[in-house]
Amino acid sequence: MKNIDSDTHVTGTSVYLDDLPLLQGTLFAAAYGSPVAHGILRRLEIAEALQIPGVVRIFTASDIPGENQIGGIIQDEPLFADHHIHFAGMPLALVVAKSRDAARAAVKKIQAIIDPLEVITNPRVAQAKGELIMPPKSVIQGDTNSAWSQCTHIFEGAIDINGQEHLYIETQGAYAIPQEHGSLKVYSSTQGPTAVQRTITRVLGIPMHRLEVVVSRLGGGFGGKEDQANTWAALCALAAHLLNKPVKYSLHRMEDMAMTGKRHPYMADFKIGLDSRLKILAYEVTFFQNAGASADLSPAVLQRTLFHCTNAYYIPNVTATAYSCKTHLPPNTAFRGFGGPQGMYVIEAAIAAAAAGLQIDKALIQRANLIQTGDPFPYGQLAESEAIACWDKAVALYELENVRAAINTFNEAHLLVKKGIALMPICFGISFTNTLMNNARSLVHIYSDGSVGISTGAVEMGQGVNTKILQVAAQTLGIAYERVKINVTSTYTIANTSPSAASATADLNGKATWIACNALLERLLALAAADLKVTPGQLTIQNEIVLLNGTPTEWNWLRLVNTAFEQRVSLSEHGHYATPTIHYNNETGKGHPFAYHVYGTAIIEVTIDCLRGTYETDSVKVVHDFGLSMNPDIDRGQIEGGIVQGIGWMTLEEVIYNQHGKLVSNALSTYKVPDIYAVPKDILIDHLHTDNDNLAIFRSKAVGEPPLMYGIGAWFALRDAILAFHPKALIPFVAPMTPEKVLMALYSKQPVPAHEEKVSHLGIDQ
Repeated sequence: MKNIDSDTHVTGTSVYLDDLPLLQGTLFAAAYGSPVAHGILRRLEIAEALQIPGVVRIFTASDIPGENQIGGIIQDEPLFADHHIHFAGMPLALVVAKSRDAARAAVKKIQAIIDPLEVITNPRVAQAKGELIMPPKSVIQGDTNSAWSQCTHIFEGAIDINGQEHLYIETQGAYAIPQEHGSLKVYSSTQGPTAVQRTITRVLGIPMHRLEVVVSRLGGGFGGKEDQANTWAALCALAAHLLNKPVKYSLHRMEDMAMTGKRHPYMADFKIGLDSRLKILAYEVTFFQNAGASADLSPAVLQRTLFHCTNAYYIPNVTATAYSCKTHLPPNTAFRGFGGPQGMYVIEAAIAAAAAGLQIDKALIQRANLIQTGDPFPYGQLAESEAIACWDKAVALYELENVRAAINTFNEAHLLVKKGIALMPICFGISFTNTLMNNARSLVHIYSDGSVGISTGAVEMGQGVNTKILQVAAQTLGIAYERVKINVTSTYTIANTSPSAASATADLNGKATWIACNALLERLLALAAADLKVTPGQLTIQNEIVLLNGTPTEWNWLRLVNTAFEQRVSLSEHGHYATPTIHYNNETGKGHPFAYHVYGTAIIEVTIDCLRGTYETDSVKVVHDFGLSMNPDIDRGQIEGGIVQGIGWMTLEEVIYNQHGKLVSNALSTYKVPDIYAVPKDILIDHLHTDNDNLAIFRSKAVGEPPLMYGIGAWFALRDAILAFHPKALIPFVAPMTPEKVLMALYSKQPVPAHEEKVSHLGIDQ
């Protein structure tokens, strides 16, 4: 089945926030953000801004009737700075005017008198100064202290991973409309309608039942609208509530880039120990997460980093510690992978360092340590692994040895053009790491004409979740797809929702829909069973015909619905699903936090122009653990998009702040993302066929986030190509690997510093 939105997307009739008809009298907002990253706000001069024709009012912290607080996990983020400024772009005031142009013109006339303070942008510096969002967290398995004496080879290194701009096509925005009885309706470009609802009601001091948040769809989210949409919705709601007028605010692209958080940059230190058989016996890693100015979702992101610090490998002795460091950047936030990719890059870098020190192929260490079913992850959950199956199938299917031979032949024949290759296994856990968030509801109505309307907490943002929920309903009820419609997401229809995130949206909302449809099906089939004088268990529905033990009867879908309606049988059901078996103890650092894991292996090939430092990704060949895919076309689209986004993060996309905490890469002229020419020439995706039971909807495993991690392999393929040109090149573990960095590495003068290798035998240093 094709994506149900494909026709409206292509014809331009899909409805996004900016497509909503505006009510008469709608006002427009624009925020004034702090021009400095850290300081004390002495006063705001707004008199000149108020003189701009069309300006209605300028709001500041003093106008908030409730709490000046929008922090979620930790209450540390004011909506408006009222004294202490924590990042450049932090809202100080909101201009509301009769036109968007007037609002933006007035913003330029506001002046802030600020006493500047020291600006910290480096997480290591923040950690050294004790500037932490929360106390450090750790996951520990085995005993690394005692394991080092058993290691034949030990390597250490440092890592620097940059962030990534979400660059959703539709920027942040909201449209707030006053309703009767002091209520509000807010259309928000958000992944988390309930989070927006909670935030606004807190700022306004009103109960949640007076605020409806509505989302039709998003023009992209990637995690950037999971929590950070709250700010813009709260600003619009504040103005609408106090003025009793509709207020809209859609951010300009440069506003969005400057005032919102990114994927978390990380720094890290690692120490890895192997025995003579290339088994990794011990691994220690310390992460320094750049959280930005407030917590946002950083604590949860940091936890997932720890959970994925060993990627697809089993390591018996692990000590992983992570610091969430407070800097003076916009609060960094969720981004596809949610901390997992950063943890996975570090272990891949550690393995690369070990391979370089031992002068062997990195893949030998990777293959020797892939996790197997029954092996424990550092957080205690036992693996049900497809890691080796994916790896071995990729090696065989894509004829790895022949590819390597061809690359070697090419490199021998070409002096100034070199090819490189890398293998990238992945293992990604599916569930919110916060157990209580793993639940969803679905409201299913069967109308008297046989059509079906469904409301869930899922937010459609291009991932095809509405199509999958429609498939669940139609297949469960045995009816045509055309009979089913998925409604917009509303907090009045489905309350207390979890955000559409963590690759769990289709599983959670699909299961809730399945539960509701099965309850309705049971009622309907009971009517036919009574007439046919059989048990309901003997009946099924296929193609809208009721079958008795597989044989068609005279009952069909419309007769079932009409009979139920006539006999006053409920044709509505509210299904609730909560993921079973998952749990995690924050005190012990152990548990079973994930419903299941997704595995896969990618083989990435690149070509470098050694005169210019430019490069191309020739191919990405994947064997992916789909489970039993519900919709292969949608899933393949997600995988292809994730791969390209991951390659972008690892190669082109460089977020740059200057020493004063101001974003320099603040437009598409200075922030480079993959275009059609940067996409791999070939992306081949093979389905690992497994029939294993899992907690995914219809056993169709999640595909939203895991494929992004295949892109990490592009960095190591570029490293391989550089070393083919300059075997002693200095290649620090710094991402992204931009063309400039490639060129510097190709002609680096210094030899690679000697790895600190410790060779031991029976615990005695040699």
